[in-house]
Amino acid sequence: MAGGWTRDGAVQDQIDDTVRDAVNGARARMPAGESLEHCEECGEPIPERRRVALPGVRTCVACQSERDKSVRHSMINRRGSKDSQLR
Repeated sequence: MAGGWTRDGAVQDQIDDTVRDAVNGARARMPAGESLEHCEECGEPIPERRRVALPGVRTCVACQSERDKSVRHSMINRRGSKDSQLR
């Protein structure tokens, strides 16, 4: 059941699009290629278990944690309701 001028199923389509965008964004941020032996930011050695578990890793856990704090999520308003526009 959709509300207003939307067709049935439109709300689920919005949810699906939001999830799809989040998954695509996460995949785009994943490392690829050959892992570094030392962190490109601080120079500390990257443990072999981390390099094997995450191919293409370029940072140590501490530096990656700091990077992850600065990731900004897009705030696309798919619903268009007044309440969501006021945020």
